[in-house]
Order: sequence, then structure tokens, then C-alpha cells
Amino acid sequence: MSWTDDRVATLTKLWADGLSASQIAAELGGVTRNAVIGKVHRLGLSGRAKPASSSARKVKTAAARSSNSYNARPRALRPTGRTAPSVPSRPAIEDIPVPVSKKILLEQLTDKTCKWPDGDPSTDDFHFCGNNTKEETPYCEYHCRMAYQTVTDRRRVKRAANG
Repeated sequence: MSWTDDRVATLTKLWADGLSASQIAAELGGVTRNAVIGKVHRLGLSGRAKPASSSARKVKTAAARSSNSYNARPRALRPTGRTAPSVPSRPAIEDIPVPVSKKILLEQLTDKTCKWPDGDPSTDDFHFCGNNTKEETPYCEYHCRMAYQTVTDRRRVKRAANG
């Protein structure tokens, strides 16, 4: 598709009328929304004064909105009388004992061993924790708590650090 003078004039008019790039693309035909946006930028067209106020456009938008649940307005939630299930609180990291590292090497790691690194990898003393892991995680319980912090944990640590 090439941008003829006629199509550029139509684009300029529709843009000034306040139509969106998608609407202009549909009106012109054979062109994408991104092509319209690119041409608008290359032409240096300014922002629009006001959105189009055509009643046909409003009806089309309302019809599209009702058929597309993504654009539909969320309904207000009504109380059901049920309470949310309580979520058990996780123990604070201070309550979990620090495990004694088994100091295993890379070659000794398995699916069941904690892969928490300890030390500088460029030294001979570098090793991994090696304790038993929690289900479906690469770390033991203690290192999981260090690696995967909840929002409340992060807030608690931040408050403690700030005094």
C-alpha cells in the first residue's frame, strides 16, 4: 500500500476529527493501526483538539464494548455473606534455624539438594548449601525464605532497616 495524496488528506482530516489510529486504519482500508501512527509521526501532525462526536461512532463503540468482555466495565462485587478463607501465616525468617552447610560441590548437586551458593566462585572454598530442599524448589526452607520474600516480609525488613 502506498500513501497517495488522497489517502494522506483523508488521514489528516480523520486525525484532526479525533478518530483513533485503529478507526482511521479501518476507514482507509489496507493499512494497519501502526502504519497510521507511523505516518502521523512522519507528517508531524499535532495532537487532536477533541474526540469525534459522531453519534454513529458512539453507537459502534457501545456495541463493541458490550460484545467484548475485555472492555466491559467491571461489576460491583456484592457481599455473599461468606468470609475469605484464612491463609496460614509463614514463620518469620528469624524463627527458622540457620542450617549448617553440607558444603557440597557443583558435581554433587541433585534435585533434592539446596543449591544456595556460599562463598566466592573464583576461590577453592566455594560450595553449595546441600541441605534437603522443599518441594519443587531449588533451596532448603531457610534459603527459600531468603530468596522468595512476600511483600509483608520485604516491608518488615525495610522498616527494620530504616529504624
